[in-house]
Amino acid sequence: MKTLLRVIFHPLRSLNLWADEHRDDEGIDVLYALTVFFALGIWLVIQRERRMKNSAIPFRFRAPVEADPKWTSKKISHPNLESHLTEPDLLLVPPSQGRRYITSFDPSNGLHIATTLADNAAEIRAKIEKAVEAQKEWKHTDWTQRRRVIRSLQKWLVENQELCARVACRDTGKTLIDAALGEILTTCSKMEWLMEHGERVLRPEKRSRNTILTYKESHVHFEPLGVVAALVSWNYPLHNAWSPILAAIFAGNGIVLKCSENVVWSSGWFVNVIKDCLATCGHDPELVQLVCCWPEDADALTRSPLIKHITFIGSETVGRKVAIAATEHLTPVTLELGGKDPAIILPNTELDKWISMWMRGIFQNAGQNCIGIERLLVHASQFDKLFDMLKERIDKLRCGSVMSPSAEGYLSPVDVGAMISGERFEGLMALIREADEDGATCVGGGEYKHVYHDSGTYFKPALVGITNGITDGRPAITQHEVFAPVALVIPYENVDEAVEIANGTRYGLGASVFGPDQEQCVQVAKRLECGMVSVNDFAVFYLNQDLPFGGTKASGYGRFGGPEGLRGLTNSKVIVVDRWPSMIQTGIPKVLDYPIRSLSISLEFTTGLVRFLYAEGRRARLQGLMRLIQAVRK
Repeated sequence: MKTLLRVIFHPLRSLNLWADEHRDDEGIDVLYALTVFFALGIWLVIQRERRMKNSAIPFRFRAPVEADPKWTSKKISHPNLESHLTEPDLLLVPPSQGRRYITSFDPSNGLHIATTLADNAAEIRAKIEKAVEAQKEWKHTDWTQRRRVIRSLQKWLVENQELCARVACRDTGKTLIDAALGEILTTCSKMEWLMEHGERVLRPEKRSRNTILTYKESHVHFEPLGVVAALVSWNYPLHNAWSPILAAIFAGNGIVLKCSENVVWSSGWFVNVIKDCLATCGHDPELVQLVCCWPEDADALTRSPLIKHITFIGSETVGRKVAIAATEHLTPVTLELGGKDPAIILPNTELDKWISMWMRGIFQNAGQNCIGIERLLVHASQFDKLFDMLKERIDKLRCGSVMSPSAEGYLSPVDVGAMISGERFEGLMALIREADEDGATCVGGGEYKHVYHDSGTYFKPALVGITNGITDGRPAITQHEVFAPVALVIPYENVDEAVEIANGTRYGLGASVFGPDQEQCVQVAKRLECGMVSVNDFAVFYLNQDLPFGGTKASGYGRFGGPEGLRGLTNSKVIVVDRWPSMIQTGIPKVLDYPIRSLSISLEFTTGLVRFLYAEGRRARLQGLMRLIQAVRK
């Protein structure tokens, strides 16, 4: 035993000179052993306490049967959001007089999912009030409690990622790969950033002092606003719902989320998961509210005096209406609207190296991606080669459903899923026809009738090459956001022209620049009128949640994501205190005290003070000091 103690604790004893004089004293070894074991015990207790406060909490949830690929229901021949009006059997309960409903269906095969009663103005106001009440307690939670909620959600999402992907696929018609990349991966990145950096961003921040206030300390506190709102688009129902909710509650707010009427079913399930998690963690689940309504009823949310901030993701047309409604109570708004993102391919770029990146950037989520590549700008000398490369790949793209009990089976090889609806097909084809009439080379496009899913809303991937240039905004496809699986290739003669074309639309959301010389790419990126640019990559700025996300021009204003977005959900309150309160505090000199005795003397004092503090050169400052002293003596 004695030998063992010496082997274990000799390194510790060697640091103690007194113990060094008693090397043969076994009691010293025992004392050291007890001390170390006692310290170790305290450390283990502390670690256990931390794990208890920070570890993820498992919670119960209901997996929807509709997410099973083998699930089936009535197929709607011409599905739309009001199919229940022409097919009454889609309503499972007798309709309420004066109320409207929303039909949810799988765009990839037309299967009816659910018919939901739309919220009216009174119900929207009631939900806002519930969030207001829940937020009164939530705003007093600490960072550990908020992180634990997010950590529990992250653990749940990782363990149930395939289920969540299938829920998103069922309601939008997208592919599992598109769901995994655009829904799961990005949301996990958001939660990781909030847990690791959210507290640092929102902690009170000490600001630098200036010359005249050397004796003061200034701090900025980021306080919760109260209840905020988010009106989000349908293209990523999981991420577009969770992202604003997570940011809002981490900042101490409650939130009312208005989902798109196109994804009522999936949004309801995703939001209920967060409510289940809040309840299990001991918090009021009413902190998070979901509004499912028709656009004309959303004024009850955007004009509410109880809403302290609005985030809107969607079209420019609707975004303008939201901004106007918000002026009623001067509610701050963040708008993320459309985009016509260019990808500039600089001369002598290896096309083979990046072709896969461009294909993903164009056809991800069937082109229904706000930061998707809408325009490929390539040097005229490489135009033909790039066009042929794209055509070869596009011809091989397969449209289809991953959520169908058809002969294809689950996990069938599908590249491009369905679009959210077929309502835009006619407009898309009009743009392609106009481009063709203006001399463009057009391949593909048009409604695609799937052999197994005749009720699916598929648009055949298209390729449009602009060969006659762009004049007076024609062809229109070069100016308007298509939000569809359409590859648009535009040639340029020199880099200046490429930048001019890239900046030549009303939009300014994202962009990318590809080329063999990174420094040249960066110089081009600096000239682009947009909010975000990736160099030799596509939309990587969205995956990095430490970065602000947003655009300029008709793409909106304000930012969500990153420190800027998180702080935008708070009230920045400044608190200034005395650095040495018992020694130095602000006093009012008699020369400035009310009522002022002499205007000329007071002005002499203030001008002297300004010269002393801010004049350039010692002589000028000394003159200011002398004038200051003279004014005080008078």
